[in-house]
Amino acid sequence: MTKRPVALKRSGKTVSRLLVRPAPGNPRQAILQAGPLTFRAALGRSGRSSRKREGDGATPIATMPLLFGYRRGDRGPLPATPLAMRRSLPDMLWCDAVSDPNYNRPVRAPFSPSHEKLERADELYDVCIVLDWNFRCRKRRCGSAIFFHIARPGYTPTEGCVAISLRDMRRILPHLGRRTSLQVL
Repeated sequence: MTKRPVALKRSGKTVSRLLVRPAPGNPRQAILQAGPLTFRAALGRSGRSSRKREGDGATPIATMPLLFGYRRGDRGPLPATPLAMRRSLPDMLWCDAVSDPNYNRPVRAPFSPSHEKLERADELYDVCIVLDWNFRCRKRRCGSAIFFHIARPGYTPTEGCVAISLRDMRRILPHLGRRTSLQVL
């Protein structure tokens, strides 16, 4: 008898919480749990922090609702998701300049203050979900561009985000919605 792989229920319901626990022996990696499924994940280069600051490389220890996401439309189809997704374009950026009024907000090129490109040459932001870290209630220097996105090969550290493989993102994307939150313990 062959065992069937565990899957999320296909009832159309979203997962209410993605739980992120540190991986044993490696503060820069984690185990992400979505319902009955678990996935390997990458965390920030400085591990986790309850005192997140801009540029510290730490993933915030917090419960962060998923707000909306970006996807690369030129790299193949993705499964449908109840989460609001926008197609990323070459002029789409994210401001991480603490002194700019657009701090921790999406902006468009040309834009000279410090920023990140949302349409990257690598695959990291092929799926990039904006987490509500310092977004709705912004405070300067408390961290920006905290996303749930695609991991680098080998799950090398992020700049403070949570990242999983594209294969795993494809599996859980249909179950993510506006009421889903990501909780980093």
